[in-house]
Amino acid sequence: MRNMTPGHGSGHRVFGRGGLRLVLLQLIADAPRHGYELIKAIEERLGGRYSPSPGVVYPTLTLLEETGLVQVDAPDAGGRKRYSVTPAGQAHLAEHRSHTDELMARMRAGVDGAGLRAGRPPQVTRAIENLKLAMRLRLAGEPLNDEQAHAFAAVLDQAAQHIERI
Repeated sequence: MRNMTPGHGSGHRVFGRGGLRLVLLQLIADAPRHGYELIKAIEERLGGRYSPSPGVVYPTLTLLEETGLVQVDAPDAGGRKRYSVTPAGQAHLAEHRSHTDELMARMRAGVDGAGLRAGRPPQVTRAIENLKLAMRLRLAGEPLNDEQAHAFAAVLDQAAQHIERI
């Protein structure tokens, strides 16, 4: 985690090569979780200064599943996958215990006190993340019809105009 890069993007830039896999695996070993819960757990542990994108987390979870380190429990009523660690995943964590412990300790310490988004008030970071999540969830659902697409874009344009005036 020496090379902390602001914002979203490739998890290896924040955690080092293979670090995101170990962090996700450890969090799942601590308690079975959904992908969204894992994203929020990482964000919370890093004080809101970094939130891994679903575009990084979900492919990593698929890799962990394909390699037999996690398994998908029965989906909940909303169809969300809940991941739990397998015996192979526990063995993998044991094999990489020192690296995993280092990553988790650094997260607990707030990434060695280095602010990933220095100067950005936490309430603004929270609001940005809430907006991004709301957009992702809506766009992942039923496709927007033409009227909905125009309304969606209008809301975003209006928010951008308000922000420019602050």
